[in-house]
Amino acid sequence: MKIIIVGCGKVGQKLAEKLSQENEHDITVVDLRRKVIENLINQYDIMGVAGSCCELDTLIDAGVEDADILIAVTGSDELNLLTCLMAKKAGGCQTIARVRKPEYRKTLHLFKEDLGLAMIINPELTAATEIARILRFPSAIQIDTFAKGRVEIMKFRLPENSALDNLSIAQMSQKIDSDILVCGVVRGDEAFIPGGDFVLKSGDYVSIVASIKSGADFSKKIGIKTNRVKDTIIVGGGEIAYYLAKQLLATGINVKIIEKDPARSDELCQLLPKATIINADGTENRVLLEEGIEYAESFVALTNIDEENILLSLFAKSKTKGKLITKINRIAYDEVIPNLNLDTTIYPKNITADYIVKFVRAKNNSIGSNIETMHIILDGKAEALEFRIRENSPIAGVPIEKLNLKDNLLIACINRNGKIIIPKGKDIILAGDTVIVVTARAGFTDIKDILK
Repeated sequence: MKIIIVGCGKVGQKLAEKLSQENEHDITVVDLRRKVIENLINQYDIMGVAGSCCELDTLIDAGVEDADILIAVTGSDELNLLTCLMAKKAGGCQTIARVRKPEYRKTLHLFKEDLGLAMIINPELTAATEIARILRFPSAIQIDTFAKGRVEIMKFRLPENSALDNLSIAQMSQKIDSDILVCGVVRGDEAFIPGGDFVLKSGDYVSIVASIKSGADFSKKIGIKTNRVKDTIIVGGGEIAYYLAKQLLATGINVKIIEKDPARSDELCQLLPKATIINADGTENRVLLEEGIEYAESFVALTNIDEENILLSLFAKSKTKGKLITKINRIAYDEVIPNLNLDTTIYPKNITADYIVKFVRAKNNSIGSNIETMHIILDGKAEALEFRIRENSPIAGVPIEKLNLKDNLLIACINRNGKIIIPKGKDIILAGDTVIVVTARAGFTDIKDILK
């Protein structure tokens, strides 16, 4: 596919990295900053145009007239929308716009088609939705959904003295009667897609695939808390906090937001009448203690400064056993953060890029099947892909045990008209099924890619 990425900030650069790795696309980046363009061209196998996306000549130089998708992720909502409109008029390609302002979100659906928008992505809303999902299942570090919400891949940390400690995957299946599949394990800096002889250890980060009911049943059997939190303290009253509070309040979770800017505190009081808004500096330990950090079931650090969020979560960890969530903006920290054992970390820029990559892959349909859903798992070292199986697919009608699968790959789940099947060797995949594949290899676009 021919893809144009307009705006080379953190999200644009992450998109260029992820899409160029797939070797499936001709990518052109557009930005006013010539130096940034040159760095990206030198780093990845892509092309670049330095110029203003407001000028039609710049978009034409980037190839908009025969492009398949244009992705506008500049720092300006208005510029992104204008660029998408120009792209529709100039070439008719599909467009994706990053739009952050809540007021636009309320009205964009009215003229989404007129602007030619195939997708609107709001990083703050998307991050808030991820956080809300995690607070629904506080023992999970990450939850990704497939099969229209019927299947989840849930990641959790194996605690000390766990019933699963020193058990192989095969032994675990015999000891704990639950319809789940261990699809990944992260141990230190290494990620594994385990076989039956893989032995689990306390401290491992384990990912399982299961239906929602089976996942909850398994969690109870191994002593993991499955009930949603009753309350949360949020430090930082930005847009993510607003979207998160709205979602949590709607499900009956009590929300307290600590925001140091008086004007923003007043605004949040108007926007969120059911939340408790505290005008104070949440980075002060005294304030957190006064507001009951020791008794809170969850704590979310959402200031605009990564270092503050990290220190806040470390302090909260020393005072409460509640669920901790830390927002990190700078992707460069992603190799250091896991060593701090901060519970769950959220990277809005990564989440935004991942959602856009999912859309691009879904549009890049192929003859045998196509990708319906994609999530990055195992700390970015693996992907979970949901494929739709078509009549002429090479894996249809063949028992799984007879498929010549590539290494570091697992067929984790079959969705057959809403019935969730955790597959065994003799199970057969049929046309019309959707299949979840977990792989440590990047760039799969067709179900046939899983075969040697």
